[in-house]
Amino acid sequence: MDIYEDSRTVSRSDLAAWLRQLANQLESDGRLFYGAAGAVTVADTVRCELEIERESETEVSVEIEFSWTEPARVTVADEQEPAKDAEAAEPAETTPEPAS
Repeated sequence: MDIYEDSRTVSRSDLAAWLRQLANQLESDGRLFYGAAGAVTVADTVRCELEIERESETEVSVEIEFSWTEPARVTVADEQEPAKDAEAAEPAETTPEPAS
């Protein structure tokens, strides 16, 4: 499932600035910002791939790819379930009635 994709023609200088911006984001808090308000948090350890390929006599491409696995998300229902079990396991407290 694609989250975001952008394709454009830029100068080599602008490309370098964009790569520096990405590097700064990774180094500071690990979030990459995209689009108007999107961001994705990059894991501390990632799998990296660099591919340089001659597409034709006149075209060369460079692809930089990195990926990671996000930890499983815990839902609110998952967090509350053990608490219900713990309450059921404890005996109900009763107050003895005074003797007459």
